Amino acid sequence: MTATQGTFGRVVVADDDVLVREGVASVLTEAGYEVVAKAGDGNELLTAVRQAAPELVVVDIRMPPTQTSEGIDVAREIRTEFPAIGILLLSAHVELETAIDLLKSGQRIGYLLKSRVMHAADVVDALQRIAAGGCVIDPALVHELVTKQRQVDPLDVLTPREREVLALVAEGRSNSGIAHRLWISEGAVEKHVRSILAKLDLPATGEEHRRVLAVLTFLDAR
Repeated sequence: MTATQGTFGRVVVADDDVLVREGVASVLTEAGYEVVAKAGDGNELLTAVRQAAPELVVVDIRMPPTQTSEGIDVAREIRTEFPAIGILLLSAHVELETAIDLLKSGQRIGYLLKSRVMHAADVVDALQRIAAGGCVIDPALVHELVTKQRQVDPLDVLTPREREVLALVAEGRSNSGIAHRLWISEGAVEKHVRSILAKLDLPATGEEHRRVLAVLTFLDAR
């Protein structure tokens, strides 16, 4: 059965590349989202958000006029002015440093490489998780961070299996999703997560927030 347009929420799509912009909009419309506006630069995006009141925004990190940080700058402004709006950042390259402050918010935020746009299910899945309050990070980015070494690694206290679990948490996977990926029980995942949180000595601020802090520790250890 085909989803009815608007079932999953109102979205603004911003990218200066018209093919990417129209492609993302088409994918989301087909999946049941209502694309209420499309923008080609940061000013258009901010105007569209203020006028259309979307629940989600998909924005390229690099946009005109300088093709540097306009997208991320507007995303920060949107997050400040409309904290309830979910934001999915798109990037042609791994540029974690430009987005790390937004990712630190830990809620309704995502980062995908543009290559994922070719896989409609990846974009739709990311937006669904963001809309539900989650944080989504491109698996390719997670993999790159895992392979980089650091002289002092705060993750040395974790077992190889705990590192695997934390990497999947960083991708925004639920406990059941991690269990399915690793072929272990959901109870085993919960045990690993509790162990990770304890070993990283994270403050007792609620399990969901502690999971976000664990992900940030993981990313910072790249």
